[in-house]
Amino acid sequence: MSTLRFPIVRSVALLLALTFAGGDALAQYVPYRQRPEAYERGNRSDRNYQAGVFDYYVLALSWSPTYCAGLADGRYERQCDTSNPRPYAFVLHGLWPQFERRWPQYCRTTDRGFVPRPVAQRMLDIMPSEKLIFNEYRKHGTCSGLGVDGYFDLSRRLFEKIKIPSRYVGLTDERLMVSPGELVREFIAANPQLTPDMIAVQCGGPGHRLKEVRICFDKGGNLRACGRNEEQRRLCSAERMYVPPVRIGGANVAPDRRAPAPKSTPGGDLLPGPRDERRL
Repeated sequence: MSTLRFPIVRSVALLLALTFAGGDALAQYVPYRQRPEAYERGNRSDRNYQAGVFDYYVLALSWSPTYCAGLADGRYERQCDTSNPRPYAFVLHGLWPQFERRWPQYCRTTDRGFVPRPVAQRMLDIMPSEKLIFNEYRKHGTCSGLGVDGYFDLSRRLFEKIKIPSRYVGLTDERLMVSPGELVREFIAANPQLTPDMIAVQCGGPGHRLKEVRICFDKGGNLRACGRNEEQRRLCSAERMYVPPVRIGGANVAPDRRAPAPKSTPGGDLLPGPRDERRL
């Protein structure tokens, strides 16, 4: 009996410490698992990576409807609130420092990966989750060597540098199927400075749903060819992908990237797309 008391006391003490911690620290303690598991397995987090030492950036644009359709019942996320007047299509998942092969993460910094709440709030229009913002800086932004303000300023600048193809802004077509190559061509048509080796598409899940578009930049913020991490066959080898609509039963409203973050009210899940039985 006495051998169990010390671990129990420690657990209770830890719980109390978290309960009475400051609001920012408690919020940033919560993990956010949006990044694909396969991507996580490709790297190790126990290496002593140095901030600012990497080869290029990946700007990861997440297709919000696919993420929302995969949420567990009853879980609320700001970007998935279908009762909100503002829909989300492509949102900023993150800006990831990369090596030509593999990537650094959880770099040591003087700020210890802490994001002040005002910084997080000003990013909510393009990254509609504080948990995501906290996690992305702690895991990836610390390796940029830019500090928290510099990292999020660059993230916004590169996000706004890319024009989203028009039919994906406020998409309402419930049965849209495209090939990865077709989506790449649409991005290149909307952004003539892009070339096929600078962009990759990720898909997965039922119907090989569109998950993400990744675009590569050099450390100065200029477009460049991607490295081995963004190998297209590994990210999506399906012939066709299903693209879930931005909203169900709503108007075709284009989001304003400069608009303030929407208020949080309970909403519903997006409807699932058609099942595609073809194997990868």
